[in-house]
Amino acid sequence: MKKYKLAIVGATGLVGRTVIKVLEEKNLPLESITLFASKRSSGKKLLAFGKEHIVKELDEHSFDSGFDYAIFSAGGETAKKYAPIAAAHGCIVVDNSSNFRMDKDVPLVVPEVNMEDAYNNNGIIANPNCSTIQAMLPLKALDDKYGIKRVVYSTYQAVSGAGRDALLDLKNTTGKEPLKKFPYPIYNNCLPHIDVFMDNGYTKEEMKMINETRKILHHPDLKVTATTVRVPVENSHSESINVELEKDFNIEDIFDTFRNFKNLIVVDDPENNIYPMAINANGHDEVFVGRIRRDYSVENGLNIFVVADNIRKGAASNAVQIVEELIKHSEMEEK
Repeated sequence: MKKYKLAIVGATGLVGRTVIKVLEEKNLPLESITLFASKRSSGKKLLAFGKEHIVKELDEHSFDSGFDYAIFSAGGETAKKYAPIAAAHGCIVVDNSSNFRMDKDVPLVVPEVNMEDAYNNNGIIANPNCSTIQAMLPLKALDDKYGIKRVVYSTYQAVSGAGRDALLDLKNTTGKEPLKKFPYPIYNNCLPHIDVFMDNGYTKEEMKMINETRKILHHPDLKVTATTVRVPVENSHSESINVELEKDFNIEDIFDTFRNFKNLIVVDDPENNIYPMAINANGHDEVFVGRIRRDYSVENGLNIFVVADNIRKGAASNAVQIVEELIKHSEMEEK
């Protein structure tokens, strides 16, 4: 079996370190992994696959030696500059930043939903926003069977999605330490403000969810709206999703539809207070759905509650899954 050379860009960050962890859990046919980061982080040593790796500084020549795949988790400006360089050297890049997501020539991929889009790439594949990724599994299941007419998102997003400084703000329980990330304390508080505000009154995070949903589901005119909220939870995003379907449905069929969708786990037993919770999603790559019930206020309306680990499925695991499926597809084509 062929073995592949993989680069991880932004290896010292929260997502980059999780990419390493996810790769260690999987059995991908890797010849080598090489870790890259900024000049500030170069020279650090990270443990991966049982041995120490020295982190290299990312520059214009980092991809000269030739890599098959690269996972970027280093921010939009880094991706904008270096992903095209990697692609020009024959490397397929899976990028976690928002830089390429709405580029019409770059596939935006959740493997369980639209992996076929990834096979037609020009060297760069975009990883969607964390809050979008987890919503796509139940929405794809519903869209395939009933057709989706409208989606209303209300999110409850963990602070880990905003990085290490955000986690420090969460631990700032007295409020006496200067805030490092948020404009207001996140401990014992909820902030209806994720990313910057746009001219239309929505935040950039909300517009990401709206536009990415349309692109991934191949519904450019789908009616979608969103309100995204940062909550004092360390990890795993929760989302209340209200969906208006094109066709009528039997609620038991909805349960069966979700149960039969890959990596979507139904957690719904109201009599025993069983439903998806952030605390139970930590460390998992699956998406959990519950509180499944009809919305009687509109025709063919449905309410669901969706939870997933935003650092794993919402970023690192989704990117690794894309590489894994690309390798499988490549090996099938060679047979």
